[in-house]
Amino acid sequence: MSLNDPIANALISIKNSDKAVQGHCYCKPASKLLARILEVMKANGYITQFERVDDQREGIYKIELAGKINEARVIKPRHAVKKNEFDKYEKRYLPSRDIGILIVSTPEGVLTHREVKSRGLGGRLLAYIY
Repeated sequence: MSLNDPIANALISIKNSDKAVQGHCYCKPASKLLARILEVMKANGYITQFERVDDQREGIYKIELAGKINEARVIKPRHAVKKNEFDKYEKRYLPSRDIGILIVSTPEGVLTHREVKSRGLGGRLLAYIY
């Protein structure tokens, strides 16, 4: 497995484990950004819980899956989006209105596109999940 994009590797691993109905998944290396993305996924019901396991190296996340993921991908390049441009990217990456989330990195942290729109912020697109 290539470590060029650990976030992409983690999301693909989560999606594949969810499709195989394994119930849990392990992702490494553990990073702060991946932790924030997992927190957003947990808040939206895509995973039930996650914990960091210390392996005396870079760390591993053990993730308990909820069985609700159809697609989870990183958005490359990471588009900078102004507060009034989210509709264009919702149409591009999500299957329908009110289905799925765009994960956005903002100055206030990693949030969903709905939270970012309600707060009137902009940010960079990281990933989409539905």
